[in-house]
Amino acid sequence: MSLALPTLCLVCSQAQAQSEPIATLPTVTVSGSKVNPLPAGAPLNKSTLSPKLATTSDTASLLTDVPGLSLNGAGGVSSLPAINGLADDRLRIKVDGMDLIASCPNHMNPALSYIDPTQVGTLKVYAGITPVSVGGDSIGGTITAESLAPEFAAPGQKAIVKGEAGTFYRSNNKASGANLSASHATDQFHISYSGSTAKADNYSAGGDFKTYDFTGRLGHTLARDEVGSTAYETKNHSLGLAFKKDEHLFEAKLGIQDMPFQLYPNQRMDMLDNQQDSLNLRYLGQFDWGSLEARVYRENVDHFMDFGADRRYWYGTASGGGSALNGIPCSPVGTAACAAGMPMYTEGKTTGLSVKSDVVLNPQDLLRVGAELQRYRINDWWPASGASMMPDTFWNIKDGERDRTALFVELETRKNAQWMTLVGARVEQVKMDAGNAAGYNPAGGGNQARDAAAFNALDHSSTDTNLDLTALAKYTANANYDIEFGFAHKVRSPNVYERFTWSTWQMAALMNNFVGDGNGYVGNLDLKPEAANTLSATFDWHTADNARGMKVTPFYTQVDDYIDAVQWNATTNAPVTTPVVNKFSVLKYMNQSARLYGVNLSGHLPLATTAWGDFGFKALLNYTRGSNETTGDKLYNIMPLNAKLAVTQKMGGWDNSLELVAVKAKTDVNAMRNEVPTPGYSLVHLRTSYAWKTVRLDFGVENLFDKFYYLPTGGAYVGQGTTMANPALPNYPQWGTAVPGMGRSVYVGLNVKF
Repeated sequence: MSLALPTLCLVCSQAQAQSEPIATLPTVTVSGSKVNPLPAGAPLNKSTLSPKLATTSDTASLLTDVPGLSLNGAGGVSSLPAINGLADDRLRIKVDGMDLIASCPNHMNPALSYIDPTQVGTLKVYAGITPVSVGGDSIGGTITAESLAPEFAAPGQKAIVKGEAGTFYRSNNKASGANLSASHATDQFHISYSGSTAKADNYSAGGDFKTYDFTGRLGHTLARDEVGSTAYETKNHSLGLAFKKDEHLFEAKLGIQDMPFQLYPNQRMDMLDNQQDSLNLRYLGQFDWGSLEARVYRENVDHFMDFGADRRYWYGTASGGGSALNGIPCSPVGTAACAAGMPMYTEGKTTGLSVKSDVVLNPQDLLRVGAELQRYRINDWWPASGASMMPDTFWNIKDGERDRTALFVELETRKNAQWMTLVGARVEQVKMDAGNAAGYNPAGGGNQARDAAAFNALDHSSTDTNLDLTALAKYTANANYDIEFGFAHKVRSPNVYERFTWSTWQMAALMNNFVGDGNGYVGNLDLKPEAANTLSATFDWHTADNARGMKVTPFYTQVDDYIDAVQWNATTNAPVTTPVVNKFSVLKYMNQSARLYGVNLSGHLPLATTAWGDFGFKALLNYTRGSNETTGDKLYNIMPLNAKLAVTQKMGGWDNSLELVAVKAKTDVNAMRNEVPTPGYSLVHLRTSYAWKTVRLDFGVENLFDKFYYLPTGGAYVGQGTTMANPALPNYPQWGTAVPGMGRSVYVGLNVKF
């Protein structure tokens, strides 16, 4: 992957990929010489993403062809991207310039889940050497997703009225959906709407992977090749307004998400409702000295979890007791003998403000300065439902606060035709606090009273002052070879769930897990921020016309105070002296040291030009190793060696490809979490499309040979059965089964522009 260096242009880069006029403002010139910025990570624009839209409803999966990027399994539209082994909150992920936070103890609503793939205009990936202007509070890199930029008619021309509609179907999980967008624009005013919906059943693996079919619900069973808790339904809407006056652009976007359900095969709970709304205001202006961009946004999230259709819902002695394979509906609900599910609510509110200016010092030097503010508030509570979950409300996090303030400065210089450099510094302050904890029952089991009292006796507030530094350079030797190299020091403060979750009770701890390993987690008020030092270089060989090329990117990252975890003894409230082996357990977050290193390769070349069209070849290979330097253990959820090879063919409106994906067995596993090894596998995908002027048809078969395989970073399968606790045999889920991948699936998609 090319080292990610920022662009001077503040408008979405897909402008160059479209023939229509869009919301670009005049380029700043000084003495008639254009400032040429250092390149950013190669953007994925609308034309690049179009072939993938029929294959997925998960925006994160659009990034699978980016070198060094893998996906950690989650719900059907909420995969967590990882860059060189660092994932989730270790990455900074922005949607239309907004820093969004997962308001859920299982991180079921990550930032990219709030933008449908069909609404994406541009995706950019900045790997570990990330400029300070796009980084902050992260150590692994930055991903930015932008919807389509507003379009304006040329002065004196008639208004532009246009739209787009699409639909898709995927056979394996009977997934279907539709999208619609429309816009009207004059030379100064733009209004647009985009909406999408997607729905899917559980998917099936390429073969049986279970010896049981019960789900914990009387009368409801699953086939032994059916991956439980993988169904979903989601709806997204966006309304945009934009005004352009001379060299000034004003934008307002209103976003709404209604997600009735998204089930999770590697978590103990399911998302049964997620309501999100956001308001995003932006100003962009060009001046003779440079440019100024300002943004203010507000996001509200109301999130609800409970046991979905494939999990046991009824608990307590009146439901048959803990050893029953299926819970029997009971009454009266809310008593010591009968519990109806385990309702869990999360409310998150995020307010952000950012100001950034690009100041042209001279034709060679560009100064970039900026300031950012973010205010986050969260409440996470579990109402009483009966049995051991009564009579009071369990406060997992009450009145949680996480506020960020940042200042950065960055200097970008082009000394001559061969050398470009960028250096930057960022100072960030993170303040956190939370109210007192409370369990269901002070006299109840699981040491609820002890743990709450211990937490409440401590000071919950903290202030971290973090410093980021970045130094990058690019040397262009000639038209066929260049090298980018650099160093970055990045710092990330813990999230609210790493610091403020407090209960060692197994049942409560199991509900606090955002890595999908089936274990339970306890927070730690004493956690320090993670500090990562990264060295990386990209060697880029290519022809002058870029018809063929190869990139090689080695990287090395050392992380001090890496937030890992140790198995925890609830009885002694201390680390486990003899680790639990081959079972789910409870762990507590701890600062340790970690090291990650590896290399990413990518390349492409033409094969032949024949009467049957132009044939080409693409290749991608990723290798990452991660280790805990404190314990000698391996890091969790590191994608093993993997490669993707594709033969492409283009002729007229036809665009076809045959892909081979190969993944090595995952044997380097995290012993502390009892991570499940997975065997190696290879998959074949067949894709074809035909495009007319305004119509595009996509068709393909994924996993052509219906290969059975396990997802190396998909976590532990806990998608059906008695998932509230670690049950005794013959109940499930038991430790030892990874989440399988999807079997053969035929897909078709149709998109029409008007």
